[in-house]
Amino acid sequence: MIRFSPTLTTSAFLTALVCASPVLAGDATGTWTTEGGKSRVRITACGSNICGAIVWLQEPNTEKGTPKLDGNNPEPTKRTRPLIGLQIILPMQPDGPDRWAGSIYNPEDGKTYSASFALSGDKEANLKGCVAMILCKTQTWTRN
Repeated sequence: MIRFSPTLTTSAFLTALVCASPVLAGDATGTWTTEGGKSRVRITACGSNICGAIVWLQEPNTEKGTPKLDGNNPEPTKRTRPLIGLQIILPMQPDGPDRWAGSIYNPEDGKTYSASFALSGDKEANLKGCVAMILCKTQTWTRN
């Protein structure tokens, strides 16, 4: 007769459960100041993903005093959208502990790039945007 140790059985069960579970990521939600402090982006949950929209700009208006718009968007119908409120972090899915992968829209040039967002502590994260996966730029964002 084979006898199982309750401790060993519980340990094996928990190990199997952890290995079978999807990767859980930390909490990226909140308001983040971009590198250089020119804007703030609020990251929220979009289902099991994260999304982010501009909620503050250091210079929200043009020289004429009107709100800055998404004027570089390749789609003419979107060029009248205000930058404040514009979603720039498109749904990113968990891609490991404290890391998400997806796309980011850059209103400065009107292009969308492959991107990742990785927490590096409670108050900092690295946003990496890439063109063709070889030309990449990383910014450090700070949680407010």
